[in-house]
Amino acid sequence: MAGSAGTDFPGLNRGTPLEMTLMDPWGASDSFGDDIYGPLGSRRLPCTCARERRPPPGSPPPGPRFRAASSARSSGAPATTAARARRLPPLLVLLAAAAAGPGAGGAARLYRAGEDAVWVLDSGSVRGATANSSAAWLVQFYSSWCGHCIGYAPTWRALAGDVRDWAAAIRVAALDCAEEENHEVCRAYDVHFYPTFRYFKAFTKEFITGENFKGPDRELQTVRRTMIDFLQNHTDGHRPPACPPLGPVRPSDILSLLDSRDGRYVAILFESNSSYVGREVILDLLPYENIVVKRALDTDKAFLEKLGVSSVPSCYLIYPNGSHGLINIGKPLRSFFSSYLKSLPDVRKKLLSVPERPNKAKTPETVVWREFDRAKLYTADLESGLHYLLRVELAAHKSLAGAELRTLKDFVTVLAKLFPGRAPVRKLLETLQEWLASLPLDRIPYNAVLDLANNKMRISGIFLINHIKWVGCQGSRPEFRGYTCALWKLFHTLTVQAGAHPEALDGTAFEGDPQAVLQSIRRYVRTFFGCKECAEHFEELARESMGSVKTADQATLWLWKQHNFVNNRLAGHLSEDPKFPKVPWPSPDLCPACHEEVKGLHSWNEGQVLLFLKQHYGSGNLVDTYAEDQGDASDGGGPPGGGERERGHASPEEPRGDPRAESARPPSVLPPRPRLSEGSQLGLDGRLQSVSWAEGRREAEAVVPFLGMGFSSLDMSLCVVLYVASSLFLMMMYFFFRVRSKRWKVRHHRPSV
Repeated sequence: MAGSAGTDFPGLNRGTPLEMTLMDPWGASDSFGDDIYGPLGSRRLPCTCARERRPPPGSPPPGPRFRAASSARSSGAPATTAARARRLPPLLVLLAAAAAGPGAGGAARLYRAGEDAVWVLDSGSVRGATANSSAAWLVQFYSSWCGHCIGYAPTWRALAGDVRDWAAAIRVAALDCAEEENHEVCRAYDVHFYPTFRYFKAFTKEFITGENFKGPDRELQTVRRTMIDFLQNHTDGHRPPACPPLGPVRPSDILSLLDSRDGRYVAILFESNSSYVGREVILDLLPYENIVVKRALDTDKAFLEKLGVSSVPSCYLIYPNGSHGLINIGKPLRSFFSSYLKSLPDVRKKLLSVPERPNKAKTPETVVWREFDRAKLYTADLESGLHYLLRVELAAHKSLAGAELRTLKDFVTVLAKLFPGRAPVRKLLETLQEWLASLPLDRIPYNAVLDLANNKMRISGIFLINHIKWVGCQGSRPEFRGYTCALWKLFHTLTVQAGAHPEALDGTAFEGDPQAVLQSIRRYVRTFFGCKECAEHFEELARESMGSVKTADQATLWLWKQHNFVNNRLAGHLSEDPKFPKVPWPSPDLCPACHEEVKGLHSWNEGQVLLFLKQHYGSGNLVDTYAEDQGDASDGGGPPGGGERERGHASPEEPRGDPRAESARPPSVLPPRPRLSEGSQLGLDGRLQSVSWAEGRREAEAVVPFLGMGFSSLDMSLCVVLYVASSLFLMMMYFFFRVRSKRWKVRHHRPSV
């Protein structure tokens, strides 16, 4: 315990026990800023950062020789590590949990409540903080998996610290849209991409989504100056009461100040019209008493000469006793002016009624690290990625129309035809694809798609996990790897499946097109991927070389090449997981035949790489270890509240759960499906063995009920409206002809004699 507490990671509290890691010197990572290819044999037991409480082992980190040998012993490591964890004394377990301390859990993310100057908001505090506030707000809506957000975090923290004294007038805050509890509030504020910067004016009573940041760049100085512009855009009646006027004073006003005495210092900053130094110093001195700071422009040269001001910016100081004169500052910089004025006698901080920060530390949650084999592809990663894609990333768009709707339809078509996962998940994708294809509308509310993804209609035979459970995509901290890792695994899987089963796209617009999958991925990333800067980088790569792809094999290799290219570019970036370094993949231990040397330089054997990719991302390599128990597939998701089922550390080689669980499920929920290793398995030679993939699909689909149509609440609402309208029309026609018949009888009635 003592040996492991001396090292701490950025973003975790000091004293967090260091996890024990058996690392292979080789590894690789993804190209969106989080790792996907991790080192073989990584066995990590973090003390905090997710859901289940599990103590870390109390042993110090292994030495270099132990690390180097981990690759050779990877097969036996999981059981050994798990057994070692189970032997921990109960007291050591309690001490490990206590040492984690508040803020060490996943809630800390990129910004630490109570430690950083950033106001950390969440779904329960953002509305209360920004509504009818006496101060303005600048809020960054970010996602902790977004590589650009991770890289920008030091700048945002530095900005918040730099303008800490401005808090009575404007505050710098952040809200993590990747947190499950914040998904709905980010939708409400119409946040589509990360990071998104929004200004909220003071005393705003109605709900607004804020004003978008309009600066030319996001450098600290640029953002600080736009904050000043935003404050000046407030009307006099709605300007934060603690914020003094930021406009320049006239020479006549300065003369009156020279003749008056009010017992305070008055500092006048002379500057050019384009300078922000005066306004920055005014705000820096906001929380200080016995001093008033004004700014004046250098337009009246004669007046400046009279005061002895020869250059700008310069500070002219009026003392409490009435004397005045130009002060001598070492450098005409904001920090020099502010520091000098704060150090004047009797100038001290005043007690401002700044409200308590709405960022109380959350109770830390601990989770057990799920042992995994990086040579395997995990169903849990792909399904968790689909969950986030459908219910969070796409759900940020309240409605879809035009190019956005076409992009969604194309991407869902590719998913429905090529996704190799479990039958209920495939059935959900196929139902969604059929429903989207049959829509005659040019615009749809995304809530209708959500209704189908959440199975509001209780359709039998469809299911998708309703929370995140990373396995091969786990990171050493919550902000590392995760969704982007799963998304890349999904993309690679789709390209491999398209090459292995081209008949799956028959009858679609993609039939016979080797670029079909790549182009649908490209359009999805460009249109919907949350990290906008990452999407722009991917679009540049696609524009440069995607047009050269002529075959399905070339499509598979193109994605692999671009992935490694960007890994190399992002190596050493703040988004890189230190436990999963970004290095070329596959590593020599995973695919020795993929690596060669030509004249002493490393070279790839692309033929062997292609065979490896087909095997690694093929259906036969997909394992259900840690995959969520589907239970009643008509529920459309996992257990309520997103709880996790596994207990302790399970070896990746061992099957998950009770082997009788599958036979206990209703036949209508989980159809009998041959295991991929026994049926449609893709070998290293790239040839399909035994049962065809299409036959397996037809067998899985055969048990789906005929009435399992993908109707959403929108469809049902339209049906009800049409039913009521037709009923009213028939009733009106009935009464019309009834009345007309009576009138005809009265008109032609002849009384009998």
